[in-house]
Amino acid sequence: MSQSAASHLSPAFPRRAAWGTAGALRAWQAEALKLYLESGRTDFLAVATPGAGKTTFALRVAAELLSAGEVTNITVVAPTEHLKTQWADAAGRVGIHLDPRFSNTTAVTSSDYDGVAVTYAQVASRPSVHESRTRDERTLVILDEIHHGGDNKSWGDGIRQAFEPATRRLSLTGTPFRSDTNPIPFVGYEYGDDGILRSSSDYTYGYAEALRDGVVRPVLFMAYGGAMRWRTRAGDEVAARLGEPMTKDLVAQAWRTALDPKGEWIPSVLAAADKRLTEVRRGVPDAGAMVIATNQTQARAYARILTELTGDKPTVVLSDDNGASQKIEDFSASTSRWLVAVRMVSEGVDVPRLCVGVYATSTSTPLFFAQAVGRFVRARGRGETASVFLPSVPVILAHAGTLEEQRDHALDRPESQEDEAPLWSEEEGMLAAANRDAGASDDLLGSFEALESDAHFDHVLYDKQQFGLHAEVGSEDEQDYLGLPGLLEPDQVHALLSERQTKQSKRTGRTRKDDDAPVAAHRALAAQRKELNKLVAAYATKTGAPHANIHMDLRRACGGPELAQATSEQVTERIERIRRWFVGKR
Repeated sequence: MSQSAASHLSPAFPRRAAWGTAGALRAWQAEALKLYLESGRTDFLAVATPGAGKTTFALRVAAELLSAGEVTNITVVAPTEHLKTQWADAAGRVGIHLDPRFSNTTAVTSSDYDGVAVTYAQVASRPSVHESRTRDERTLVILDEIHHGGDNKSWGDGIRQAFEPATRRLSLTGTPFRSDTNPIPFVGYEYGDDGILRSSSDYTYGYAEALRDGVVRPVLFMAYGGAMRWRTRAGDEVAARLGEPMTKDLVAQAWRTALDPKGEWIPSVLAAADKRLTEVRRGVPDAGAMVIATNQTQARAYARILTELTGDKPTVVLSDDNGASQKIEDFSASTSRWLVAVRMVSEGVDVPRLCVGVYATSTSTPLFFAQAVGRFVRARGRGETASVFLPSVPVILAHAGTLEEQRDHALDRPESQEDEAPLWSEEEGMLAAANRDAGASDDLLGSFEALESDAHFDHVLYDKQQFGLHAEVGSEDEQDYLGLPGLLEPDQVHALLSERQTKQSKRTGRTRKDDDAPVAAHRALAAQRKELNKLVAAYATKTGAPHANIHMDLRRACGGPELAQATSEQVTERIERIRRWFVGKR
């Protein structure tokens, strides 16, 4: 490995140089490299948003240490089999040769290699094998997406045993936070002012900074709600709408119903996403799209729906598919439109041309959400945007709204601090009480049958602001948002969304109370909605009917949109109506 080869790594290697960058390290990579070399630390944690170029940074560190003779061996630890191959290919292009086929069984590799690429699971299964290799040579261990080292205690113990003897350890992650409190190996933790122990990075480069530098794409989150109906284990039919306040059990069941391929929600959202992809490809001809599915059965079903919609058979990548890596590579090098992956492999999917995504999984942790969105934000050229289609589920919308915020892994946070941040905070108290009432949701536990679903466009979430009003699928209003140009600067995105919303408001006669702060408009009705929800809860106790059914009955009786979009007058009418129900007047 020559020093000259190391010095010519592109700023977004491999093949992801952003507009306006020279043939040298990006500013953040150069700054982090300087800090790393000056620190001389055994352990170094670099947190950089997905798509920023962590691979480039790590390979440059490896090149510098090899060239200086400080290390003689490299071990890369990655989350998936596919990522092992990606690391080996990337390193090989700059003269560092890694063996991605290293086996615990043989425990040897050719002298042609400068090191190996392995998975966390591989290390945890035979830590003594990797400990021996680490002791035999001066080793730099690159721990890619180090948060996986805390997936369970045995993994953490195995990784510590294997790599404690390392000369240097470079830990990388785009999402250091976890929803559990398992400590992450080789990561330092410090107490904050609130007394909570949190992970401490040596260098951080967040999404907001990367967006400012043109390193990542701005993301438009296209939120879709709709009416859901399902049958509980007890045989009762329940109706609810995505986006309306309800208990976690009801949200979970409505969400599962939406994702059921036999309903209309998934086909409608996939059709909308395909229209968006067509528009994006006018400016980005090779743009691709990916659906992230919950499981293999649904992945195959979504692929069949896409085949019917587009006439083309999408690429399907399953977690236990021996040819998964090759399929991803083939798709990445092609101009095919659609890729379908189960959630277990989405983190290992590295296809820079992905511009459109459909979040069709019920996984709700902020860590997974950030990693999933990271598949679509890798900028290759000026003006590229990403579009991610979401169900109107409060926790998912909250994750989307806080994408730019930096988080750390907290080891001892109070139990009341959850990773979820419900968008409907005004009703949080009432919903929390309902969630604590186990008896209220017994019928929703276990099996259920999705009966029907439909979809409607709710809004676009961009830069923490909501744009757009409720629109029917296939309508002119929806098309206005799906038809946004695929090449736009961030300020142009904001201007066009505002323009589209004004146009829709004039056409429909509906307006947001405060376009610059849509959440504030939502909060303005908090007291009325809270009163209505208390009345609904009391009526549910009296009649035994589910909350969602009562809300649906009120809408049928009074008209108007779902509660989140109802005006003050409409909420008042529903309050008066349900009060009459208490005295037997319908």
